[in-house]
Amino acid sequence: MELSQLGWDEHYQKQVDELGIPDIIIGRVFRVDAGGHYGVITVEGDLRARIPGKMKDRAESAADLPGIGDWVLMKSTETDNVIFKVLERKNVILRKAAGREFKEQLVGANIDIIFIVMGLDSDFNLRRLERYLFMVSASGASPIILLNKSDLAEDLEKQLEEVQKITDEIPVHYMSALKKEGIDIISDYLREGVTISVVGSSGVGKSTLINALMNEEKLKTGEVRKKDGKGRHVTSSRELFLISGGGVIIDNPGIREIQLWGDSVSLDEAFSDIGELAVHCKFRDCRHRTEPGCKVLDAVESGDLPRERYENYLKMQKELAYLELKRDKGAQGAERAKWKGITNKADKYRKYKEKRD
Repeated sequence: MELSQLGWDEHYQKQVDELGIPDIIIGRVFRVDAGGHYGVITVEGDLRARIPGKMKDRAESAADLPGIGDWVLMKSTETDNVIFKVLERKNVILRKAAGREFKEQLVGANIDIIFIVMGLDSDFNLRRLERYLFMVSASGASPIILLNKSDLAEDLEKQLEEVQKITDEIPVHYMSALKKEGIDIISDYLREGVTISVVGSSGVGKSTLINALMNEEKLKTGEVRKKDGKGRHVTSSRELFLISGGGVIIDNPGIREIQLWGDSVSLDEAFSDIGELAVHCKFRDCRHRTEPGCKVLDAVESGDLPRERYENYLKMQKELAYLELKRDKGAQGAERAKWKGITNKADKYRKYKEKRD
């Protein structure tokens, strides 16, 4: 196996050449384990590696540490392999970490294409899809929407039409991963050096899709409750797989709640139709709520813009504004703590000097 099969290119090679460090091991993270341990795939095979304590201490959040899809440099010792460098990422998929802390969580790194998988059964939810599209817009990767379980669709044509109305020029495909119908079209995206991440809610059929693309039962699949269409979280950790026919694919555990992490620019990209309307609003700083001459509100009233989509846009806009406020406060707090530490050190040094003098 060659590194190019895993997505290695000049972007990463240039970084290694500039470092000029001998006897290094190059690999790509395919699994993150507890305790700062990682599974790394290399030309010599899979290795288990760890990060030094200094790297963990310097990290401000989990996103600063190696994640699935990262290219890392390692040194081999008598006892283990140590990751000492994470190469500069091309892009990242982020979301807000669960809980009250306002920190980002790394979903994947160095991704070319993101398969957003949504079921055509009870999982079908346009508002959730809009949140996924925001997450992808913020990453810089190319989105592909896969509507799975076409055999269970109540009105396939109507559902396709509803999705296409909110996705602009994003490719949309329908399929049945379980019955392997429509898989050939999806396989066309798998090419050597291309990294694909698969996201979607639990029970949507991500693992079944990956098994179909790999032509083997690589991942466990779980049953979905008929009552509400929800499935068990079979995939509990993110993993990266090399496809024999070409390409790399990253499986992700089902996302229960898509916590936003990004900015207003990414929101405008995810809601490009609203962005195009906003250009013609009377006021440049129009917030699209009660302002006169608002073309967005006019479109809602006329029915050209679905009210549910408009309300979801406002909701996400509010979430991002709150997130930005919290991030600013967090940054200010960190800065105060930094200067407080510097002041304390200066005071200790001054007292030390006074005693000596």
